[in-house]
Amino acid sequence: MNNDIFPCLWFDGESKVAAEFYCEVFGGKITADTPVVMNIDLFGQKLMLLDGGPHFKKNPSVSFMVICKTEDEVQQYWDKLVEGGIALMALDSYSWSQKYGWVQDKYGVTWQLFLGDKPEDQKIIPTLMFIHQNNGKAMEAMEFYTRTFPNSSIGNILKYGDGGEGHSIPEPAENIQHAHFTINGYSFFCMDNSYDHQFDFNEGISIVIMTDDQEQTDHLWNTLIFDGGRESMCGWLKDRYGFSWQIVPKRLIQLMNDSDQSKSQKVVQAMMKMQKIVIKDLEEAYNS
Repeated sequence: MNNDIFPCLWFDGESKVAAEFYCEVFGGKITADTPVVMNIDLFGQKLMLLDGGPHFKKNPSVSFMVICKTEDEVQQYWDKLVEGGIALMALDSYSWSQKYGWVQDKYGVTWQLFLGDKPEDQKIIPTLMFIHQNNGKAMEAMEFYTRTFPNSSIGNILKYGDGGEGHSIPEPAENIQHAHFTINGYSFFCMDNSYDHQFDFNEGISIVIMTDDQEQTDHLWNTLIFDGGRESMCGWLKDRYGFSWQIVPKRLIQLMNDSDQSKSQKVVQAMMKMQKIVIKDLEEAYNS
């Protein structure tokens, strides 16, 4: 499992209780416990929970597909996640799965529970919904992402014109009903949707990319912000579709975790002033 790529979920003071909840639901474990960041391991996959304040709310434009082996497994997760949450699609039998349901849990994270086969060894798969001005761009986005990252490919594609479950809103035949792609070996699903949802991509859910060096950091940063993307602070950016990424050099984590707290604090202070993370400037702050 490639844990250099992982989702980051934005919370407002609830990251620790949410981390404990997800570990209880899915049988995972907490791997980092700090006042701002909780990391959890679910099925060998890393998820980061960030206490960032009230600025952003998670929404179903990014959901997490959980591929289950048995109907009992689907039911077990559903019963825990729906408690205090909202069923977005009822737990039922559908044309694409004998047992499937879509639920927003009490912390605002949305999960699609799916009985079926999973791509390789990844059980939890972030699923991107291309809506509003992005509707019809899922194919273009997959091509952009798989060009940008190494070891990437587009897998199975089902278009609305190929048939499948009926929809209350007619979708263009060429739009993506469901597709699978990988970036650097990490699986995603995506879809187009014409419905006028009251949400869209935001910083509530982002994808963290851990980079090996400045060259890789620069390449990903410059490519993702090109042609309509936007730089933010502390390694965050939005791409041309408004989807949020964090491009984080591994060296930053090493310096921040230094046993000399005065040095690690200098690194944090330097990082807080940056948009793209510059390793040389971090090391200068560390050594100052």
